[in-house]
Amino acid sequence: MRFAGPAFALALLVPTGAAGAAPAPAPAPAATAAPAHFMVVGPVGNLARTEKSVRAAGGTVVQSWPQIGVLVATSTDAGFAAAVRGRPGVQQAGASRNLVEWLPPANSTMLEPTEGTLSAPASIAAAGDAEPLEAEQWDLPLIKADKAHLLSQGDKDVTVGVLDYGIDPAHPDLKPNLDVSRSVSCVDQGIPDQSPAAWAPENAEQDHGTHVAGTVAAARNGIGVAGVAPGVTLASVRVIDDDGFIYPEYAVCGFVWAAEHGFDVTNNSYFVDPWYLWCDSDPDQKAAAEAVRRAVAYASRKDVVTVASAGNSNWDLSKPILDQNSPNNGGPVQERQTGDECRILPAELDGVVTVSSVGVKSEKSYFANYGLGSIDVTAPGGDARQIPQTPSANGRILSTLPGGGWGWKQGTSMSGPHAAGVVALLRSTHPDWNAKQVTRVLQAQADRLTCPDFYDPNGDGKADAVCEGGRTGAGFHGAGMVDALDAVR
Repeated sequence: MRFAGPAFALALLVPTGAAGAAPAPAPAPAATAAPAHFMVVGPVGNLARTEKSVRAAGGTVVQSWPQIGVLVATSTDAGFAAAVRGRPGVQQAGASRNLVEWLPPANSTMLEPTEGTLSAPASIAAAGDAEPLEAEQWDLPLIKADKAHLLSQGDKDVTVGVLDYGIDPAHPDLKPNLDVSRSVSCVDQGIPDQSPAAWAPENAEQDHGTHVAGTVAAARNGIGVAGVAPGVTLASVRVIDDDGFIYPEYAVCGFVWAAEHGFDVTNNSYFVDPWYLWCDSDPDQKAAAEAVRRAVAYASRKDVVTVASAGNSNWDLSKPILDQNSPNNGGPVQERQTGDECRILPAELDGVVTVSSVGVKSEKSYFANYGLGSIDVTAPGGDARQIPQTPSANGRILSTLPGGGWGWKQGTSMSGPHAAGVVALLRSTHPDWNAKQVTRVLQAQADRLTCPDFYDPNGDGKADAVCEGGRTGAGFHGAGMVDALDAVR
């Protein structure tokens, strides 16, 4: 599916219904019943000719970003992309989603039964500076965040944009740090909408962004849990629509918004739909991928550090991958062997900090993607098979959820915000460092984790993944475990 939560295990605080099975619809006809969406790539700075060509080909321009040379067009003609390619001002064009009416995925494996409900007292007197539920947060000591907080909890001037399902603005652990003036929704065809009703989660099932936000920056306020950087500012950037999809135009809108509104870090715990891997050999996928690439590059030029989760298919991203799940928004799955021309978006784009996941034993989470040269750092993402010595003995990550609650999830979705929190601490400690310097130091300060001799997390006697890199551990962990204490020294 679309989150970088685990493909087979995601624990929720509140009951959630999984999408039902549906038969695959017939291939899209030449004309679609509703306008289809297309990414059109043109020259940077001036899209006047591009927009004219879109209209001449029968399309409608719905959103335009001349600063990166990208626009979103709609058309009822499924052949619009082919018709507009090669026209004046058009460098690339392609459908931003599979050209079929959306139906619930036939194999929804993102959800598992609810872990239960946790509540926290409004204040505690006996535990000093600890949060009421901090005893459950084995992840903070693993990256030395508890010790880092004795030196610094981060600077309010540092803003982390959470590109996700939205952040609950009323949650007591998040409200003190949430900047509503820079929060936005991008799910209306990539058109920014700053109304709180647009960017806040609509119900308890839309909990992913609130959970991620708590890991980054839940306040140290005597309520619930603490984030990795509890003193920094959060902004909610909704890029997931009500059907649970992150289409390219949503992601592009989010990255451009972050670039132009002074964000220091963005956390991206998702992959762009509907393709698990976007391949340049397909002109539609190539155009949409180029649009996202330009948006990420623009954010980098504006000094934003982009952090992204590596994904949860236990794939070796450095090797050819058999993709058996794309597209995921309806229609027949196109099983395909992918190679170097295919990549996960945004995790495998240049300039992105790609984060894998470990459990409490500092071992690769059983679901986490990996690969020599494909992972930059690792961080706690949870693993139900690695049991911590906590009151609940729950190996997942505890964080905030909508409605003022707390609950457990696991996935590289959860490791990404740990890394983003450490980046926020680095940017707080060294405000004069640019994004590239911060990224280099994040990796240089990471604590090395070596490759295991034999990786068999399910204990069946068969290797479930092979870690290349030997004592460097780079195949599983990149430069190693992020270090919050080093970040604040």
